Amino acid sequence: MTALDVSSPVAVVGTGTMGQGIAQVALMAGHRVRLYDAVPGRAQEAAEAIGARLDRLVAKGRLDAGDRDAARARLLPAGSLADLADCALVVEAVLERLDAKQALFRDLEEIVSDDCLLATNTSSLSVTAIGGALADPGRFVGLHFFNPAPLLPLVEVVSGFATDVTSATRAYETARAWGKTPVACADTPGFIVNRIARPFYAEAFAVYESQAAEPATIDAVLRESGGFRMGAFELTDLIGQDVNESVTHSVWQSFFQDVRFTPSLAQRRLVESGRLGRKSGHGWFDYAEGAERSEPHTAEREQPPARVTVEGDLGPAAELVTLIREAGIQVHEEEEDHGTRLVLPGGGQLALADGQTSVEFRDVVYFDLALDYRKATRIALSASQDTAQGTLAEAIGLFQALGKDVSVIGDAPGMIVARTVARIIDLAHDAVAKGVATEEDIDTAMRLGVNYPLGPFEWSRRLGRGFAYDLLDDLHLREPSGRYAPSLALYRHAYATDKREATS
Repeated sequence: MTALDVSSPVAVVGTGTMGQGIAQVALMAGHRVRLYDAVPGRAQEAAEAIGARLDRLVAKGRLDAGDRDAARARLLPAGSLADLADCALVVEAVLERLDAKQALFRDLEEIVSDDCLLATNTSSLSVTAIGGALADPGRFVGLHFFNPAPLLPLVEVVSGFATDVTSATRAYETARAWGKTPVACADTPGFIVNRIARPFYAEAFAVYESQAAEPATIDAVLRESGGFRMGAFELTDLIGQDVNESVTHSVWQSFFQDVRFTPSLAQRRLVESGRLGRKSGHGWFDYAEGAERSEPHTAEREQPPARVTVEGDLGPAAELVTLIREAGIQVHEEEEDHGTRLVLPGGGQLALADGQTSVEFRDVVYFDLALDYRKATRIALSASQDTAQGTLAEAIGLFQALGKDVSVIGDAPGMIVARTVARIIDLAHDAVAKGVATEEDIDTAMRLGVNYPLGPFEWSRRLGRGFAYDLLDDLHLREPSGRYAPSLALYRHAYATDKREATS
């Protein structure tokens, strides 16, 4: 089944921001586009708004004036649903209410031809439930665009329980013909992106709620060490705290209140207080004119150690050995069967975050995971109240000698980046095992949908055998609520790899 022919008219129902964006995408792909909105006059206003955006593209040199005029001529407001009778595809972008969407598609089914493809842009409702109201749910599919639709390349093509393969394939190929990057997924709460992205927010909020670090520090570590484009607090302020919490709550409820998706009480209080982020002038941060900018904790300068001893293989942090040598610090390496740590001159130890806590050991400082230790501009350290101040000072001085800002946080098992990435990897493996999507499509979705520096499986391969499983298993022992219990899929992945290596 191929994409819709460009001569086939396409309809968009609902003319808010998403509806206008989807209409513009179809329009620029060469289709005639019909716009319909239940509110009189809205479709005409939307057509004018799209026309104005096309004008701006011409002014910026991104669109030829002749192509703009041709596109405008193909864009027609519709006075009623009956005007959509000859459309080959109808995409719905109305309010997120199941009853409203079901009623709309029941009406459309009576109007359009039997081979018309019906699609919803829902981000939080079940595609299966919406399509269940139809006499022929086989032609119903999810086409989840991301905002702003004309700019963001990702489209999640969601197959409901009753969606025909031919319908899903046609929707997929149409999205690709429109210049988008489609990914195929089954109808699961949150689809790919909103399902697998939950830990990015949840773990940042959990570190904050445990009083291990403030929002500005957590965000800085996620950006400067983890390589994420934005931190969780600034991103949710941009999205809107009410919007982000609503998605989290929807996924949690849809998974029968699975503890892995439990919403944040701190975020709930933020929403209740009316601090919704940038749109209200205050969220996690204050956006009022003249407000003091929140800065991350950055440690004062400390003297670097003259030497360190490396015991065992540092795994994902192995590049640190090279960086330490380049900084002029003497390195002595010792082979260890079980040890993977740096020993400082005073006898204290530095270890990569592993899901354990500093308080369990004598004089241990943990350091967080980095996407790239050479390029990272900040490293987080975690110590307990019992950690010797001299050990912490040596650890700070070591990373400062490598050109890093250092943020010291509380004794948070798994720290910030490491636990976040481990949970994302776990949810991704679980999704593949349950037939939600392929590894390739999940990696593509997370890179393009939320701008992650790596997809979960790319992270998994970089971190090596068992990293995510071992970290989560240790976390689960210390917080046995089930939130950090590694999935059976992640266990199988880690064990199978381990078994292959043991027998090779």
